[in-house]
Amino acid sequence: MFQVDAKTKGLNVYRVGGAVRDALLGWPVVDNDWVVVGATPEVMQQRGFKPVGRDFPVFLHPDTAEEYALARTERKSGHGYGGFEVHASPDVTLEEDLSRRDLTINAIAQRFDGALTDPFNGQRDIEQRLLRHVSPAFSEDPLRVLRTARFLARYAHLGFAIAPETLELMRDVSRSGELSHLAAERVWVETEKALGEPNPDRYFTALNDSEALAAWWPELTDDVVLANALEAMALETVAQLAIDSSLPLAHWRYALLVSVLNDAQRDALAIRLRLPNAVTQLARHVALSRDILAEPLSDERVLHWLERLDGWRKPAQVKAQLQLIKRLAENTLEPLDRAWQAAQSVDPQALLQAGYRGAALGKALREHRQQAVASALMDAH
Repeated sequence: MFQVDAKTKGLNVYRVGGAVRDALLGWPVVDNDWVVVGATPEVMQQRGFKPVGRDFPVFLHPDTAEEYALARTERKSGHGYGGFEVHASPDVTLEEDLSRRDLTINAIAQRFDGALTDPFNGQRDIEQRLLRHVSPAFSEDPLRVLRTARFLARYAHLGFAIAPETLELMRDVSRSGELSHLAAERVWVETEKALGEPNPDRYFTALNDSEALAAWWPELTDDVVLANALEAMALETVAQLAIDSSLPLAHWRYALLVSVLNDAQRDALAIRLRLPNAVTQLARHVALSRDILAEPLSDERVLHWLERLDGWRKPAQVKAQLQLIKRLAENTLEPLDRAWQAAQSVDPQALLQAGYRGAALGKALREHRQQAVASALMDAH
């Protein structure tokens, strides 16, 4: 149930989508989405709602800033998730609006008195723990393949699975080539959300099962590589690592996932997905840290690690990787931390005062740091 306020009184308003789904699941409701049936843009603006929709009529409530969309239908008119013609008018019914949604669990509407409209048996699928498409129109929007995989990452721990007929539709979309028409930014948005869910591995296994990995993640299509990547991502203490390092959980998980790839593969993925620089950089740093743990420590290898992390200018990047190493190989943490502290103690000013300049200064600085690292590693044994 929800309250009708002065701005919505007299409107045929329904709470829809994720808020209804999550309330039925006992999952925290973060955002409300609303559909208004039988209204026009003029009516909404007269009530003080602010129009914000570029492609279809969506309005912000003047007091709560929540989104209110006019009921609409959609018709496929082009490639990708944006290739639709939208029809919004007072004669569009609630059932017609719900019919354009992706999954039955997202196609339930709630009236202000709590009464539910559920024309596609979403409540039944919630009870049966199934992610099932509303209609064959599911295949018109390739983004729904990623969204369905993301919902599996969110709800798998509650026992949810993708309905076999929906998985087959996802395969049809993959085989059609429509996934390649998605914008890289949209693919990353869905992936980043999935990486923050309770079971992010299920996102990638669902995409693999639906033959969707090849479009955007060809580096992960080999079964052995994918298994190794998911194992690397499944670091049990990664949530605490995110807290301790003040870096997003999703970014750590991505970096761990791709740490099993080589540099060229990681860079190709970063370019294809148009990753934010911070994510690309963290992925490189995690790969460096896994490499440093692969062989016995030496002063040259440790110094190279610190240099690649840009430790002198950005010490926080070294500290973040030390937090990771604490969780990957705790016995290596102390010698690396000692080496880092020792290298930091080398004072460039002292070398300047000793007369070093230019390239000679850089060379001397590196030699002194390497000596400091070597001494620290000896002391740690």
